[in-house]
Amino acid sequence: MGVLAFVNYRGVRAGAQVSNVFTVAKLVPLAIVIIAGMFYLLGGHHDAPRLPSSGDAGAWLKAMLLLVFAYGGFETALTPMAEAKDPRRDTVFALFIALIICTVLYTSTQWIVIGALPDAAKSARPLADAARLILGSKGAALVAIGALVSCYGYLSAKVLAVPRVTFALAEEGDFPAWFAAIHPRFRTPYFSVLLFAFLIWILSLFGNFSWNLTLSAVARLFYYAVGCAALPVLRKKQPEVERFRLPGGTFFAALGVVICLVLITRVDLSGSIILLATIVAAFINWLWVRNQPISART
Repeated sequence: MGVLAFVNYRGVRAGAQVSNVFTVAKLVPLAIVIIAGMFYLLGGHHDAPRLPSSGDAGAWLKAMLLLVFAYGGFETALTPMAEAKDPRRDTVFALFIALIICTVLYTSTQWIVIGALPDAAKSARPLADAARLILGSKGAALVAIGALVSCYGYLSAKVLAVPRVTFALAEEGDFPAWFAAIHPRFRTPYFSVLLFAFLIWILSLFGNFSWNLTLSAVARLFYYAVGCAALPVLRKKQPEVERFRLPGGTFFAALGVVICLVLITRVDLSGSIILLATIVAAFINWLWVRNQPISART
């Protein structure tokens, strides 16, 4: 975390380059397993998958809540767009390409795992176990290394993007002003970068994976819903500003809000102290901002 904080402290270009390197590094082993798995399955080396006995609506919704973490993250590329050369053109292209690539990769991986493992649902490391069947022990080692690289690359992208969110909130007066501090030489939101890296280190040190996964999924559902709700409002206030306009945007925005609200109901708030603490902290911050005069906030 210290290395990632140092790189992003010194500039957005270096942070983006590091994130790009890790993105390629984590996609290569995954692509190898997918291609090898296709040959493995097409060669007839597979059994009929054992489907779980229970699959009610509650189980499906809880699974979808967890998948928000797996399929989320595409929006991270949009966060540092204020420092991009042509954000109106590049944003739409990057967003749709990322969604397409993620859909193909995740669907292919799921197909390989379910087809190769006879009872994938009971495996603690389904992708590594599938790679062991397909490529041997070296395949399992490749997936294990790829998982480590993937997690570090994920953190690299977050350290690049999330501090720009707290910077923007502080710039508009919705967060304390020190979150908007800019380094005089490197022109980066250095305080937001250092604080975010420190918080990630604390959460990873004291919390387990499922604990942090729930916090991340709920946070995403919240700002996905807020983003969807903002679309019709922004279209009304700023007509003809967008470079790309999806037909039926208001309908999809409303549908997105409903989906987010339904999935949030599947969260067990009583079992997540950090989630409750985050909600309380956000509410206190909202009260503080609400009581500030407009002149002081801007």
